[in-house]
Amino acid sequence: MLVEEVMTTDLVTCDVGATVRDATESMLRNRIGSVVVTDGGTPAGILTESDVLHAGYVTDDPLSSIPVREAASAPLVTVRPSATLRSATERMRSEGVKKLVVVDGVTPEGIVTTQDIVDNYAGIRREVRDLATDATGWSERSDRLRD
Repeated sequence: MLVEEVMTTDLVTCDVGATVRDATESMLRNRIGSVVVTDGGTPAGILTESDVLHAGYVTDDPLSSIPVREAASAPLVTVRPSATLRSATERMRSEGVKKLVVVDGVTPEGIVTTQDIVDNYAGIRREVRDLATDATGWSERSDRLRD
């Protein structure tokens, strides 16, 4: 299964010059856990719920006084839409992240999260089962041809 089959394409962004409060408002309004931070329209980082909590705790300042550029995680960890979910999960694990921004070149296409992968677990299992069945069927057919 490919990333493009499970990714969310409604990408919510905020400018690097916004405040953490502005970005949090977007997250709450859209019922999402992160926003992609852009600089001149180019993806530059990601601000997650954890980043918001960390910034508020560390600075002990109101969210409206914390710039997104200081709280966002960067550099952005990305994946191509044509990547397999297996490679995406390996990338998440190796980078220690739960979300990958899906890019085609430098153009953001969407986001894939661990939740997207969990939500599509049944389809992934079905794909693995079908591959195993195809491999077994191929093996049995080739054995019959040799006899």
